[in-house]
Amino acid sequence: QLQLVESGGGLVQPGGSLRLSCAASGFTLDYYAVGWFRQAPGKEREGVSCINDSGDSTNYSGSVKGRFTISRDNAKNTVYLQMNNLKPEDTAVYYCAAEVECGSLLYDAWGQGTQVTVSS
Repeated sequence: QLQLVESGGGLVQPGGSLRLSCAASGFTLDYYAVGWFRQAPGKEREGVSCINDSGDSTNYSGSVKGRFTISRDNAKNTVYLQMNNLKPEDTAVYYCAAEVECGSLLYDAWGQGTQVTVSS
């Protein structure tokens, strides 16, 4: 069974940092791109960032570019999202997904999500 598990969410003050992890079990992430997505209450899910299978290509949404960094450690079967200078508008449930390639819309697995709340 293909499974992704996110962790690392929590409550943080504006300007703070969090690092999210997306760990795979039941399959290897080596051959997948991995995307991070988020969904705030009352809003549609949006793509945040994506990294290709080899880790040498990344992309970011305009709202997080320069603040978030995606990376992967294939030896640990894990992808990370380092989030710095967090803003209240970053508050959302964050999900990761394994996809054929970034932007393909062909997903083989989704995580259950981790809540990120940015508030003073």
